[in-house]
Amino acid sequence: MPAIADRSSSPFKAMLAAKSCELAGSGGCCTPQKRRLRSDTALAAKESPVSTPMKLKSPRRRLDSSPSSPANRIKKDPSEKTLKKCWNPRDVEQMRAVKEAVHVSTAPSTVVCREDEQKRVLDFCKACVQQEKAGSLYVCGCPGTGKSLSMELVKQQVIDWAKMEGLQSPEVLAMNCTSLANTSVIFSKILGMHQPKKKSIGSTSPLQHLQNLYSNKQAQSSSKMMLIIADELDYLITRDRAVLHDLFMLTTFPFSRCILIGIANSIDLADRFLPRLQSLNCKPMVVTFRAYSKDQILSILQERLLVLPYIVFHQQALELCARKVEAASGDMRKALSVCRSAVEILEAELRESASNTGLTSAEGDFVSPRTALAYEVFPSQENNTVRIDHMALALSKTFRSPIVDTIQSLPQHQQIILCSAVKYFRGGKKDTTVGELNKSYIDICKSALIPPVGILEFSSMCRVLNDQGLFKLGQSRDDKFKRVTLKVDGADISFALQGVRLFRNCLQ
Repeated sequence: MPAIADRSSSPFKAMLAAKSCELAGSGGCCTPQKRRLRSDTALAAKESPVSTPMKLKSPRRRLDSSPSSPANRIKKDPSEKTLKKCWNPRDVEQMRAVKEAVHVSTAPSTVVCREDEQKRVLDFCKACVQQEKAGSLYVCGCPGTGKSLSMELVKQQVIDWAKMEGLQSPEVLAMNCTSLANTSVIFSKILGMHQPKKKSIGSTSPLQHLQNLYSNKQAQSSSKMMLIIADELDYLITRDRAVLHDLFMLTTFPFSRCILIGIANSIDLADRFLPRLQSLNCKPMVVTFRAYSKDQILSILQERLLVLPYIVFHQQALELCARKVEAASGDMRKALSVCRSAVEILEAELRESASNTGLTSAEGDFVSPRTALAYEVFPSQENNTVRIDHMALALSKTFRSPIVDTIQSLPQHQQIILCSAVKYFRGGKKDTTVGELNKSYIDICKSALIPPVGILEFSSMCRVLNDQGLFKLGQSRDDKFKRVTLKVDGADISFALQGVRLFRNCLQ
């Protein structure tokens, strides 16, 4: 029988001593140990060839100390950009902010895509102020191309530049010609800037006063340079061309102090209405604002939406808006109006779906009030953004034409025939036969699971489209061999039908 070790034996005492040392090293409940310094620990690690076992951490501490944990990741990279949060169109304040951001009257913080034109105007004004020399400049371009907005920016830049250079800042007179009760009032305004306390005496008109003033050498030393910005200059063309001519002639006097900037939509105004200035070698400098391109419209829209902390529009929806506005006019005001209309369409859609659905889910199942509240609090990002179908509907309302109305009012099978014609002619062909077009029509019907009509009814519908001016049918004894040609632009057909998913998929 093996012998049991006595507690007083030396081996047992050695075991107890070793256990007490382990407890002391691991912070056990024994005699308090002297606090170790970090330098002592490092020295002990160097002296001892045996490494101590790693102390295990709790799961929470391991998660917090992990380099991939959210807290540590934020501390590690403070410059990381935060993603935009979801937009809730049911929030009144958020909806108001979105509509204000895309409103035409909201002035943007920066004017993008017009840097070259602004630089030309600014350099012209700087030269006139530095040399104390009068001059005239004519800014022209289509409506909605940023002319007035750019001139407002240049006006402030000229003042800031003059102060920075230590020059005398010019007086600024900005007016809209459509607000003038009488066209000759413009000269009274200019004279009032030069002589604010004096009143005209006798029968001398304000124009004659200005002409006498700019013919006198004393005027050059006693008055500041004057920057005159006359917007909507087209109004003077229709009302009184003599006033327009006299206005530009003020810059030709030897001691004139006027820097005149006229803004209008007519590109050839200087050639058609100011021939005398050209003969006097005083033709104004012309800066033309071209219509915005698709990329410029897209950049301006994205710049405006940067002020919002959430995503409102699908990228494809903005691109569709930019393409259509560029093809129509390049008018940025139209693009903003379309975007605002698309937001209102989404707002009406959500309001209608909420009133029609009530407490019923999309599958028709009953939804509890708590679940309905969760839908309201945590809306779907996909359903809350302005999609391409919202933008297509807004575009159709803005750029509605008789051709688009006619196409959208056609029966479904006639719309399918137009869709098949657009798809068929994309290969570069300009015409085909009724029989070949019928094959393309049948393919679209099969893909959409719609029963096609017979060849006789198909030929009859082609004649209807011919009568409405959408098709041009040739002559032939057999209807199958009649030549078919589109009389309208395929882009109009695509635009009219892109709001329907069936045609949108076929035309993509």
